[in-house]
Amino acid sequence: MTALLWQPSQAQISRTNLHAFIQAANHRHGLQLADFDDLWSWSVSDSAAFWRLLWEFCGLTGDLGARDLHDADRLPGARWFPDGRVNYARNLLAPRPDDSEALVFWGEDKVRRRVSFGELSAEVSRVQQGLQALGIGAGDRVCGYMPNMPETIIYMLATTALGAIWSSASPDFGVQGVLDRFGQIEPRLMVTVDGYYYNGKTHDIRDKVREIAAQMPTLEQVVVVPYIGVADQPDALNGIAHGVSHAAFTAAHSAGDIHYADLPFDHPLFIMFSSGTTGVPKCIVHGHGGTLIQQVKEHVLHSDCQPGDRVFFFTTCGWMMWNWLVAGLAAGETLMLYDGSPFYPSGSVLFDYADEERITFLGTSAKWIDAIKKAGLEPKKTHLLTSVRAMASTGSPLVPESFDYVYQAIKADMQLASISGGTDIISCFMLGSPISPVYRGEIQKRGLGMAVDAFDDQGQPVRGDKGELVCTKAFPSMPIGFWKDDGDKKFFEAYFARFPNIWTHGDLVEITEHQGVVVYGRSDATLNPGGVRIGTAEIYRQVEKLEQVVEALVVGQDWDADTRVVLFVRLKDGITLDAALCDAIKKTIRDNTTPRHVPAKIIAVGDIPRTKSGKIVELAVREVVHNRPVKNIEALANPEALELFRDRPELMT
Repeated sequence: MTALLWQPSQAQISRTNLHAFIQAANHRHGLQLADFDDLWSWSVSDSAAFWRLLWEFCGLTGDLGARDLHDADRLPGARWFPDGRVNYARNLLAPRPDDSEALVFWGEDKVRRRVSFGELSAEVSRVQQGLQALGIGAGDRVCGYMPNMPETIIYMLATTALGAIWSSASPDFGVQGVLDRFGQIEPRLMVTVDGYYYNGKTHDIRDKVREIAAQMPTLEQVVVVPYIGVADQPDALNGIAHGVSHAAFTAAHSAGDIHYADLPFDHPLFIMFSSGTTGVPKCIVHGHGGTLIQQVKEHVLHSDCQPGDRVFFFTTCGWMMWNWLVAGLAAGETLMLYDGSPFYPSGSVLFDYADEERITFLGTSAKWIDAIKKAGLEPKKTHLLTSVRAMASTGSPLVPESFDYVYQAIKADMQLASISGGTDIISCFMLGSPISPVYRGEIQKRGLGMAVDAFDDQGQPVRGDKGELVCTKAFPSMPIGFWKDDGDKKFFEAYFARFPNIWTHGDLVEITEHQGVVVYGRSDATLNPGGVRIGTAEIYRQVEKLEQVVEALVVGQDWDADTRVVLFVRLKDGITLDAALCDAIKKTIRDNTTPRHVPAKIIAVGDIPRTKSGKIVELAVREVVHNRPVKNIEALANPEALELFRDRPELMT
């Protein structure tokens, strides 16, 4: 049995939104649901009743229409609430007291701001009038090359309220990375900043903005928000085609009523981009209604966020967790925004933020938890964290040892929710449950209304062993499709080609005896030495136990008519990869897994390449190891690291 780490008390359970929702379902439909597993089973067997009740329970605004699901067995092609009308932004700006806090923003140690709900609404109105003056309306694209700051949310809300489509990327992206994304969707307006702060340094991005604007002919306006303090200076925007400061863009407009377009349930809302490490990023289109109902479900039921809660997730605007976070406005939350390094001026900065601003829900990445663990931080001794009742982790699988660390060194009495989903669905397949136990190394539960399963190669459900993550029924946040994908051909190939009428996600998972989930990594990065299927996360879990190892990356190298496991490690400063350390790594892996998991080669490298959202890129390294081109290095935060893996003499024998 996997160790039980946390269990909510009956008093805690009785105060949750989930408890109230179970009672509402029992009353409305004459059911006798007793716990989360009962609710999940009902939510996937009578999904139409579940989603309609959820809409009402969360107080969402709009008309779902008469029909629930059209072409339910046609994937792709199924449509939720095809007669429905909704506006995403209207729900996020649902009335509340003007003086209530909507946004709190920390830009490292340089900027701190608070935005009331009244101020947020007023700014959205003024920006929207600026968009309307340009003739921007339903279906037009507006993009943000922005940090995670209040203006990003303001421009997104002004855009989507009109029915225009929003897309964003973070300002650390290079010129080609931005062009590869925004260039495909032909935006009419781009909002950006003069620069940003990271790790204590100021980065002026105006030269990048000039180059981007010059190469995107569809842009009619480039609005520059002052962040590092230069955008409003004379001549600051010289050379930026169609460039104008935020102040000038809104100067002619006074705050008034916000216009909300009455839109079909699946009207395009966001265009998200795949990581793009194997080619030009895919442009994934998500709709108003499906995104709204799915994300609010995750805030209200799975995360138990109540009106007035102060909710934080460390993210950039190039990651879907930003889109997830902002949906919390529809649940009446105060959004806690942070832009910059989570290690500046120290690894304690997010805990400083939590204490000072009374954060109730603290969202981070698995890599960050591992990093502060290895740095020896013990926040429970240095911080109060009395307001934090839940902590969430995503980006990569949270290893069992990190579960231990959270409860031993951060806080013992709180829910720890490892969550997993993706840009593809702009939400989660599996995540937390505030009324259920937390078991070591397991994601608590599958998402409500999500018919998640694990399939073997024959398309049969598998339990207690690894299988392909699938979703066997349509769900509201399924993408509308890919941008400019004639006949949905690429969309079909990406998710539906393997098993007929079933979403196949590309993760290797196990559904446990507790109805929880363990993620073993991407199935396309699965290792197959001697035909044995190994998830990369199984190896990372063992290797990163060793204090000498900061992080690791493992690939399969084609060798001698088979695949051999090659492990790359980044070591702590001053540590050398000698025979003794190699033996220790191999022994740790062998003792805790199988001999098949033991790498044939262990190689030290100075850096590990990763995406802008912090995910290591096994596939790109595998291409380099095999002397094949990496198609889109602009997707990487540190593309120079790939050269550390090229033509390694250790891989020639």
